[in-house]
Amino acid sequence: MSVDTGAQVGLFTGRHVLAELEGVEPGLLDDEQYLREVLHNALSESDATVCQMIAKRFDPQGVTVLALLSESHASLHTYPEDGSIFIDVFTCGHTAKPELAVQLLAEALKPTSQNVQTIQRGHDYAELVC
Repeated sequence: MSVDTGAQVGLFTGRHVLAELEGVEPGLLDDEQYLREVLHNALSESDATVCQMIAKRFDPQGVTVLALLSESHASLHTYPEDGSIFIDVFTCGHTAKPELAVQLLAEALKPTSQNVQTIQRGHDYAELVC
């Protein structure tokens, strides 16, 4: 998976950002349309290319939103009864900014606490990209 940005493409490298947000207003976590919009906006503003999004609202509550990206994928899994959400954003290459996407999601959801970690995956080809 790669996006032609004029730089070398097809590099086996990426960043995987995993986040857990807590203390989020439960109504936001049960609003499928809102979650679709904030995820799409966050990904677009972080230079990721959204190819397709799907979502599922669960009964009695909870939403999962998945975004297929040219650079890889992103997902949201909500637990309104607990005011919590799992966020997963993985992007290959060096164009997209998954950390920014998670930061923008956190700004939109306004959690009282958050745990965010970034995992470098593949090989580090940063020195090859100008």
